[in-house]
Amino acid sequence: MTRRAYRGTDVEVSFDGDLCIHATECVRGLPAVFDRERRPWVFADNATAEEVSAVIERCPSGALQYHRLDGEPSEPTGPVTTVTVVENGPLALRGDLVVRHEDGTHERLPRAALCRCGQSKNKPFCDNSHLEAGFQASGATRTEVLSDLPHPAIP
Repeated sequence: MTRRAYRGTDVEVSFDGDLCIHATECVRGLPAVFDRERRPWVFADNATAEEVSAVIERCPSGALQYHRLDGEPSEPTGPVTTVTVVENGPLALRGDLVVRHEDGTHERLPRAALCRCGQSKNKPFCDNSHLEAGFQASGATRTEVLSDLPHPAIP
């Protein structure tokens, strides 16, 4: 699936269904904006740009991203990358990430959920196959912080 954009007055929301792991941070956080039963399912103007941005930043997979149209900064990415091992689930990464797809292409993301069970049909990303596979592994009690990692050149 390609990334789809939902433009509001002050913020544009983009969504890539191939990255979504249905953590429901968006739906629980702002049901007036994110409603899976409605088409289109995103109405960016049903909340303030600040509220929409804050909820999108809680999306663990990077499937949702935003671009501020009101002159405020878009999603921050810092020089520090964090990796959290999710119990019985994926690796949750945050930072200025460059992810290489199986076909060799690269994508820059602020967040990503990477497969840890080996069953994903969308590697390197998690697609929740770990649930059906019954994958079990401990999770981190803390987040690992990685910094000063060189990025590969994006062709």
